[in-house]
Amino acid sequence: MALSPEIKEKIEISFAAQAMMNTIGARIEDLAPDHVTLTSDIPTTCTQQHGFGHAGLTFSLGDSAAGYAALSVMPPEAEVLTTEMKINLLAPARGSGLRAVGRVIKPGRRLVIAQADVYALDENGTETHIALLTGTMFPVMP
Repeated sequence: MALSPEIKEKIEISFAAQAMMNTIGARIEDLAPDHVTLTSDIPTTCTQQHGFGHAGLTFSLGDSAAGYAALSVMPPEAEVLTTEMKINLLAPARGSGLRAVGRVIKPGRRLVIAQADVYALDENGTETHIALLTGTMFPVMP
């Protein structure tokens, strides 16, 4: 099943308005009901002291992927806010880019539980699972 054009446009406009996603060069790779994939290079401005992608970069991309997955199942008039997010860092963000796959675990009227898996991509296209995020999203009604 595909996203409605209204929800797809809403997510694209919201994503474009996020200065943080613009700062890290993030892109939308895939949008579907309860599923969003985002990608980003690992900018040299977002590395830590050992040269790996910083955990803050991993968290930001994963949080947005989970949040937009949640937004995809919320009412058209709703916006989304993260109320809680846990991250398990599984491996260093080694490589040239990141891919975050967000998905809804349990949709609800008041809260949406979502997860994101974040993968580091090396120059050969090999993916390493580097983080699992689990969070609670809240629909904000205007």
